[in-house]
Amino acid sequence: MSVKIRLARGGAKKRPYYRIVVADARMPRDGRFIEKIGSYNPMLPKDHEQRVVVDAERAAEWIKKGAKPTDRVARFLKDAGVYEWTAGNNPKKGEPGEKAKERAEEKAEKEAAKKAAEEEAKAAPAEEEAPAEEAAAEDAPAKAEASEEEKSE
Repeated sequence: MSVKIRLARGGAKKRPYYRIVVADARMPRDGRFIEKIGSYNPMLPKDHEQRVVVDAERAAEWIKKGAKPTDRVARFLKDAGVYEWTAGNNPKKGEPGEKAKERAEEKAEKEAAKKAAEEEAKAAPAEEEAPAEEAAAEDAPAKAEASEEEKSE
């Protein structure tokens, strides 16, 4: 049997109140428990002495018997001097999921295609402008001759 020291929620809607209980891990969060060893009232200020109340002796006995506290309760027990809690390390926590990675790859491909199209567009007008300039240069003498003919008349 796997035993946990965890929080069981009570209180009204939007007014939480938790009991710190020792329970079989297979039981529901607010369901049957073996023993109540404290309480936690998150509505009280952090420096209030009734915010977290834990029977440290009972908690220590249950830990010796093999009960595992949840992360939140382990923090409370650390403050009571009963349990040695260290912060967990989850290096994959900030890593995006598979779908997000796929979307990022698609976006990168679209941007690369857009940049390639822009590069081609920049290169193509430069080639087209040279003949246009030559045509303008060829038209200039013809226009000059036309204007001279108009003046002579």
